[in-house]
Amino acid sequence: MLIGLSPEETAQFEALDMRSGEKVQILAEIGPGGGAAAADEARWLELYSKHEGAWRAWIAQSQAAQPQASSFVNYV
Repeated sequence: MLIGLSPEETAQFEALDMRSGEKVQILAEIGPGGGAAAADEARWLELYSKHEGAWRAWIAQSQAAQPQASSFVNYV
């Protein structure tokens, strides 16, 4: 499961991602804005953006929870 996505969205994202190589060939054959291929690409981008945003928030939260290492050393 990907951060920020439901199990169903994760499965859909992975299925669309596996077909990404096929999309390049399809778009080359039918041109840009080509119906189902364009809709799949838009959905993949939507799911990717949702996952990326949640992942970045998780990373920021994880880093904020960790004590910051300081390079300053006080030898007094």
